[in-house]
Amino acid sequence: MKLKFLPKQRSSEFPFTFGAPAIVWQVLFFYFPLLIIVVTSFINVSELGEIEGVTLKKIALFLSPTYMRVILSSMLLGVSNALICLLVAYPLAYFMAIRGKKHKNLLLFLLIIPFWTNFLLHVYAWFFVLEREGFLNTLLLKIGLIHEPIHFLNSIFSIMVMMVYYYLPFMVLPIYSSLERFDSRLIEASLDLGASWFQTFRRIMLPLTLGGIRAGFFLVYIPSFGEFAIPELMGGDKYMFVGSVVSHYILGDQTGSLGAAFTVVACICLLLSAAGLFFLLNKIILPKRKK
Repeated sequence: MKLKFLPKQRSSEFPFTFGAPAIVWQVLFFYFPLLIIVVTSFINVSELGEIEGVTLKKIALFLSPTYMRVILSSMLLGVSNALICLLVAYPLAYFMAIRGKKHKNLLLFLLIIPFWTNFLLHVYAWFFVLEREGFLNTLLLKIGLIHEPIHFLNSIFSIMVMMVYYYLPFMVLPIYSSLERFDSRLIEASLDLGASWFQTFRRIMLPLTLGGIRAGFFLVYIPSFGEFAIPELMGGDKYMFVGSVVSHYILGDQTGSLGAAFTVVACICLLLSAAGLFFLLNKIILPKRKK
């Protein structure tokens, strides 16, 4: 009598076992709380804590022009931050990936090292730079560009400076990854065939690094849209963005459901704007095909 042994389990099935705890963690601490927020925004609860039914009043409240302006301000803040980071990050990533050569690891180390320190230390450091008697005002006074200190703090300027400073690595690293795989011989071939530097950059480099640009753009835009700490600390509580409204309602005693409803409205607007920006990036960067 021959014994039939069961076939050995394929090694390709093991990754699911190792990834199961991460999936459970994600379901419990991301999808389940997200489901609670969505459900809370659509149910009506009485003062005694009893569920009275489904309502759209809380969602309709945040479709008013006042709250739409707050969402639009957050969109503009996120897009502005992403565009400025892109303009700064692309030359920096190009230098690190193509011109840096032996110094790539050192440059990456210098780029990442600010993440080793506490975020509040970065904010307080910029306070010393931007305050009336800080480094920037002192420098401008000494070189004669201004005659009296400028009030940089508690302004959109200080918010944008801190946003670009903090989110710049999120833009640099994906673009650097794309440029590191980029074949620099294509640039030489393009220039040898008579193309200008701008044509080479526009028709070869940008399309071939579109994946890194897209990844970096949305890594900056999406968290910038809901940013709370930087506008609150650098703006001096003078400006209202999505993060400020959400924290105001969520931290209230009896306004948690309103905060959940505003979160749902803001997330829908964020998804729609992200889809539009995705299409716009492809339209601008990818070269038009001749019919």
